[in-house]
Amino acid sequence: MEEMEMIMRPGLCSVTFRRLDPEQIIALAAEAQLEAIEWGGDVHVPAGDVDRAARIARATTDAGLAVCSYGSYFHADPGESITSVLDSAQALGADRVRIWAGRVDSAQAASEEYARIVAVLRDAAAEASDRRIALALEYHRGTVADGPDAVLRLLADVAHPALTTYWQPSVGISDDVVLAEFDAIAAHTSALHVFSWWPQAERRRLHERAAMWQRILDVAAALPVPPRDALLEFLPDDDPALLTVESATLRRWLARS
Repeated sequence: MEEMEMIMRPGLCSVTFRRLDPEQIIALAAEAQLEAIEWGGDVHVPAGDVDRAARIARATTDAGLAVCSYGSYFHADPGESITSVLDSAQALGADRVRIWAGRVDSAQAASEEYARIVAVLRDAAAEASDRRIALALEYHRGTVADGPDAVLRLLADVAHPALTTYWQPSVGISDDVVLAEFDAIAAHTSALHVFSWWPQAERRRLHERAAMWQRILDVAAALPVPPRDALLEFLPDDDPALLTVESATLRRWLARS
């Protein structure tokens, strides 16, 4: 039989299961035949606790999984340092850190506030690059990376090769608009957050938005360099029992003969 390959690496954001211990998450991810975990900095791997990060890194790789990234809560606030975040990422063996671009929508950011965010991100990208770690924006409302135009502007203004973006479907918009948003920033996207919300923040099973996701993945597959990781997040009811079946859906979508 011809071997199947994935256009992206299927993985899991540990924040999907904040109430579970890392060991439980590792066991669930391995059982679900995922390949990688992004460890979150709010509960599982607090920034600066390098001993904990190193222990979780060993447990992850011992289970045959990769640490694909570190999901930080660095917000590019004035004077905020990324050093402790990078310390934990390095101890995890993560070569990418997810970060947040401020705490305000792009349309509401005053020019001075926006300029401060850009300056902090530029310094953070330089520091991360010195450690051979990339940074990636959380594509999210409540930040100045809340849409394709905002992300493209921010990437251009920071102008550092260490900075890319994540992408996830915006809430409450049609499949066509979702696809247009992804298409605009796809070339700058290093990972996808994979979940199905509809019509607003109601959590659905992945297959309930299959048409949308298959179109997104077709675009990703056609890129010269597709996003590296497709990371499951936001399961209905945060139910660990759904991970195996949702992983099977994702892996089937990612498979290319």
